Amino acid sequence: MKKTLVFFFWCLFAVSTLHAQLLSPKDFLGYDLGSNFTPHHKVVAYFEQVARNATQNCRLIEYGKTNEGRPLFIAVVSSPENINRLEEIRKNNLLLVQAQASAINLGKQPAICWLSYNIHGNEANSTETAMKMIFTLVSNQNKQENEWLKNTVVVIDPCLNPDGRDRYVNYFNGVVGKFPNADPLSREHNEPWPGGRSNHYYFDLNRDWAWQTQIESKQRLALYNEWMPQIHVDFHEQGFNEPYYFAPAAEPVHQDITAFQRNFQVIVGKNNAKYFDAQGWQYFTKEKFDLLYPSYGDTYPLYNGSIGMTYEQGGIRAGLKVVTADGDTLTLKDRIAHHFTTGMSTIEVVSLNRAKLLDEFKKYFEQSLSTPPGNYKTFVIKASNLSRLKKLASLLRLNKIEYTFGGGQPEKGYDYETKKEVTFRVDRNDMIVNIQQSRAVLANVLLEPQTLVTDSNTYDITAWALPYAYGLKGFASKESFKGKYSSIEEINQASTPATKPLAWLFDWGTSEDIQLLIALQKEGIKVRQASHSFTINGKAYAAGTLLVMRVENEKRNPRLKENLEAVAGRLNQSYQTIESGFVEKGKDFGSDAYPLLKEPKIALVSGNDVSSLAFGEVWFYLEHDLGLSPTIVGAKNINDLDINDINTLILPDGSYAGFMGDGLTTWLNRGGKLILLEDAIESVLDKKGFDIKKKELIAKKLDKATENKQQFKDRDKDDFETSIPGAIFKIQLDNSHPFSYGLGKIYYSLKTDRKIYEPLPNGWNVGLLNEHSFMAGVVGKKAKEELKSGLLIGVQDFGQGNVVYLANNPLFRNFWEGGKTLFGNVLFCKY
Repeated sequence: MKKTLVFFFWCLFAVSTLHAQLLSPKDFLGYDLGSNFTPHHKVVAYFEQVARNATQNCRLIEYGKTNEGRPLFIAVVSSPENINRLEEIRKNNLLLVQAQASAINLGKQPAICWLSYNIHGNEANSTETAMKMIFTLVSNQNKQENEWLKNTVVVIDPCLNPDGRDRYVNYFNGVVGKFPNADPLSREHNEPWPGGRSNHYYFDLNRDWAWQTQIESKQRLALYNEWMPQIHVDFHEQGFNEPYYFAPAAEPVHQDITAFQRNFQVIVGKNNAKYFDAQGWQYFTKEKFDLLYPSYGDTYPLYNGSIGMTYEQGGIRAGLKVVTADGDTLTLKDRIAHHFTTGMSTIEVVSLNRAKLLDEFKKYFEQSLSTPPGNYKTFVIKASNLSRLKKLASLLRLNKIEYTFGGGQPEKGYDYETKKEVTFRVDRNDMIVNIQQSRAVLANVLLEPQTLVTDSNTYDITAWALPYAYGLKGFASKESFKGKYSSIEEINQASTPATKPLAWLFDWGTSEDIQLLIALQKEGIKVRQASHSFTINGKAYAAGTLLVMRVENEKRNPRLKENLEAVAGRLNQSYQTIESGFVEKGKDFGSDAYPLLKEPKIALVSGNDVSSLAFGEVWFYLEHDLGLSPTIVGAKNINDLDINDINTLILPDGSYAGFMGDGLTTWLNRGGKLILLEDAIESVLDKKGFDIKKKELIAKKLDKATENKQQFKDRDKDDFETSIPGAIFKIQLDNSHPFSYGLGKIYYSLKTDRKIYEPLPNGWNVGLLNEHSFMAGVVGKKAKEELKSGLLIGVQDFGQGNVVYLANNPLFRNFWEGGKTLFGNVLFCKY
């Protein structure tokens, strides 16, 4: 008996010790949640200790690392029974996506609820909330929550943007005093440029779900597509004077979002409201945050069969506490409480509606295979530029969208360029996307020529059709057909080695070609470029073709042939050799039609006067697409440039009028290249030497018929007549100009404002609009009239240098591949 009692008390002690090991956030961190902001490494450590001590109902899965090396991970929480068969549950869920529901027992399948926190780094209450969520769910203190977990697998991603969050947290913790200051003017509420919202490269990760240009997005979406949850909630913060927002969302809602998805948002919203009403907390629904743009944390899941929702707590720049416009004090603890409440409420709704959620999820993908949505059944993208087509294929693969190639048969369909029904032929390497597949909705949304928009008051762009974005010829057919081939047929462009060639010739028009040029120049090899097309030995070469002349290079590089062939081999680039400079068509090689290309030495401007997002797009393109390392300078330093060190200066979207001085003018006169993007152009208007002039916009008439047009109740809505939230225009290019190399006569551009300029009186008007330029998206009647003519791309000489005007952003969110070709020409070609 004595031994039995000893054993009993030993077991009791062991059990109590085991439970004691699972520490609350307060016990682990040493402070109450809401009294400090927690650095990411401590968040990681807390989740790791939870996983170690709650193995019965929690698993951690690391899915990657950020640019700065911080771990990205999820915690998966459920009942012990579900955790023991977690891989089986995940695989069964994917069978639903593949419309193979008959292979599983739906009655034993839990629903998957994915909660994403802190995609915007300075919306920092989210990660604190995630720690409270994980502890509450695994601590087994509430029988009701334990019941929920029998029906639900909860996935918690505590921080989607650790680099941005730590940028914010390190700043705040470095400036906050012993007592937090609630005055909004206090420095702790005003973080410096670039702020913590974005990732390392200053990208907004909540606009990158579909495009997956950033390392965080790629790794997260690879994992997301292995789980495919029935519910996804993206936790955010908005201005601290705003009440809480939760679904249902506002219009416009994309027509492919199902009635069930819309209705279930209402069910979740009503449950959230029940708990908020009990506490007397304020909230709103349906007023903003629409469901259109496909690359958000709510829309991307919706287009993949989930119930995607955004929750927004007032709190950006709020710190630990802040006085709001109403005179109330909003604390971090308040913000955590609100996000915690909606998180738990959502899990409750998922658990109570498990069967319905799974049934509708199953139907969603069955219908995708049987009756896919949209006006068109097949999309064809021509192989007019194999490099960009391969990049498009890569994007579709990342999003699990299926495609084939080739066919040869004549088809009828909508021509993206002419916007007319035409007959076209499908050639061997043309891509065919038949949307009768499991990812039919996402495929249709990304490829449809014109998205139906029911309300102009959208939160983001209204056009993104991939054939336009990639600068490729496209067709949309109402017929259903597939290609004969699963992959591109690589065109054999074997190099033609010669013992003593006159010159080596390389193609131009892709990022890979730019990389080759950079590599050759780094080897000290002089490279020329054809400013006209030419034909030699019966082969036609396009304008833009690169030439390496043997004699002018061998003087400095006796091992030219070996070096050149090594570079071409390393980059998998083919070349042709010629033995005579006498051409059959075009200009002979001794002509000045083959100028020597200068190696760009690039400076990129950053700082308070610059859009951090616009800066990040250029920075990322230079480093990741081209492998260049630009010199990053402040706006105040642009008058101190040495032409020997910097010959190319890029001013991203921003305001620079106060920095335009004599030093910059001198640098330009000595041969500098100044590239002005978007609002940077405004900084040189009316400045001496700069020929650009703004086109006069149509004045708003204030007569009796229009002065009371807008009602007071609509005062917060955009003026539809002048709105242009983001639409696609076809720019007519001067196809003889170097900017057009690899593009031809047209370039599709995304326009997000009404700004347009007069043609240059002394310069090259490379890109112009005409009355047929509008292609897709929302543009108000007055704005459309204003954009019927004018300059969007131009270049002028300035002494020995030149100034480039790019009114639209060619590197928009780094997925606008056609713009990369344009920007590469601006950087490297001679004009």
